[in-house]
Amino acid sequence: MRTTAVRRRARRTSAGLAVALLAATVTGCDSPTPPSGGDRGAQAAPRWNTAPASVAAVGDSITRGFDACSVLADCPEVSWATGSDPAVRSLAARLLGDAEVPARSWNYAVTGSRMADLPGQVATAAQHKPGLVTVMVGSNDACRPTPSSMTPVAEFRADFERALKDLRSASPESQVYVSSVPDLQRLWQQGKDDPLVRQIWKLGICQSMLAEPLSADPGATARREKVRARVVEYNEVLREVCAADALCRYDGGAVFQYPFGADQLSHWDWFHPGRDGQARLAELAHRQVTAAAPPR
Repeated sequence: MRTTAVRRRARRTSAGLAVALLAATVTGCDSPTPPSGGDRGAQAAPRWNTAPASVAAVGDSITRGFDACSVLADCPEVSWATGSDPAVRSLAARLLGDAEVPARSWNYAVTGSRMADLPGQVATAAQHKPGLVTVMVGSNDACRPTPSSMTPVAEFRADFERALKDLRSASPESQVYVSSVPDLQRLWQQGKDDPLVRQIWKLGICQSMLAEPLSADPGATARREKVRARVVEYNEVLREVCAADALCRYDGGAVFQYPFGADQLSHWDWFHPGRDGQARLAELAHRQVTAAAPPR
């Protein structure tokens, strides 16, 4: 009898322990001790989609294909971002397929635009809730009549931050691909020794860099270096601001570093990209957008 009672008490004790262990397992997520794997409650960062379903482009004359087909005219069909020209194979064409470009891509870039114009363009693009927004702007902020009239870096940053903030409010899931500003000094080096090119540049193209293209006096050299330094500063702003946004990818300086030659430049002004230059821009962008990780 005594042995039987002891056994019953042992069974009741074991059952009680099992219930307690089960309850602890079920409610373990409420334990004040964090799991060994780290903070499981932290929200995962959004993942970059290498195959966005639509593309909206904002920026300046480069994205409009200015002077790529005829003199002093936009030619959006050859745009690196959203064009339909098969010789270019735009970013949109590579991502969406040629047949889908008209319905699922939009080009809101405007020739002559500066960074101050970007928020307005982005607001228009955001209405489509695009999968990807491409940004290429900054050349006109540096290409002014004189270096002293270039856009201050602080203003450049503030306008870019505002554009991204507004995009996040209107279309929080849109990804952003940001192109670096081209190296304007390299463009000067490509055309300065050609008499015809120098005559074209006298018409007023990017005078902060291209005025007196053959002058080697200290003032002209310092002027060009100042413009190039400002472009480098603009690119650093693009990198820093983009890095603060989980769905923004900067090109790592790919466009700035690309060695554009005569074959890639418009033969109307020897400054804007021609068809071949637009194709190179599309290739660079596609490589960055579809990469598993952003450039370092």
